[in-house]
Amino acid sequence: MENWLWVLIVFLIIVILLLWMKIVLMQKSAQEISDAFADRLTAETNVLIDITSHDRHMRRLAADINTQLRLLRRERLRHEQGNREIMDAVTNISHDLRTPLTAVCGYLDLLRQTEQTPDAMRYLDIIAERIHALRQLTEEFFAYSSAVSAVSVASCEEVVLNSALEESISAYYAALKKQHITPEITIPEEKVIRRLDKTALSRIFANIISNALKYSSGDLSITLSEQGEIVFANHTDALDKLKVMQLFNRYYTVENGEKSTGIGLSIAKELTEQMNGTITAQYENGVLHICVCFKYHNFL
Repeated sequence: MENWLWVLIVFLIIVILLLWMKIVLMQKSAQEISDAFADRLTAETNVLIDITSHDRHMRRLAADINTQLRLLRRERLRHEQGNREIMDAVTNISHDLRTPLTAVCGYLDLLRQTEQTPDAMRYLDIIAERIHALRQLTEEFFAYSSAVSAVSVASCEEVVLNSALEESISAYYAALKKQHITPEITIPEEKVIRRLDKTALSRIFANIISNALKYSSGDLSITLSEQGEIVFANHTDALDKLKVMQLFNRYYTVENGEKSTGIGLSIAKELTEQMNGTITAQYENGVLHICVCFKYHNFL
């Protein structure tokens, strides 16, 4: 009787060990699927999920996820193609509008050189102001469509954020001085390197600094952290929390911003996100904070 009992105990132990191994292998397969799925969502690759397990249920799960990934990739390509077509259309329309607008401006200048009544001159000034606004809007939409379609993996290289930020600040030094703004700059000594499109990065920094020039109350602080986070902060009376929520909307214009279409920060947002970075804006105690962050492996 005791022998049978020992045999039963050994049998149960073997069964438990087999079940435990089965669970461990399934957990390993689930982790492989989870890691691969996260990687496929962020990387531009056609490689599908493959697992080492031979368990038919886990392999069927991986196959089902691969099917959904194919559909997702197909929809993403369709969306990107549609977006490119829209950007091309905006570029072409903006380009086509340049010629007639230039001609109108020329004829308007000729008309203003002729003798006019005070009322006619006032109307001509109003027309000139509206044409200038339309021309600027056309130029900025052209710049927007050109900028957001220029970023690609092939154009990326290793960029030292420290140097890129210093170059952008130097380019605006005269404009900042003219506005009586002396920026407080905090940049670490250690190089912060990311793989980015350098031209797009310069455009991002330039647009944010230009925004500070328009709305700053006289100050600007720029901080770069070793984690790749760049924070631009300045006091401003022209904004509030509701307006800040709309800053990255390409169609939004801050009422107090003279000659502003509001498209500069929209371009910055598009370019940042194309390089898998993040850009956010917060308004606390009268201070606008615009934070741009590029993670370590952001755009490979």
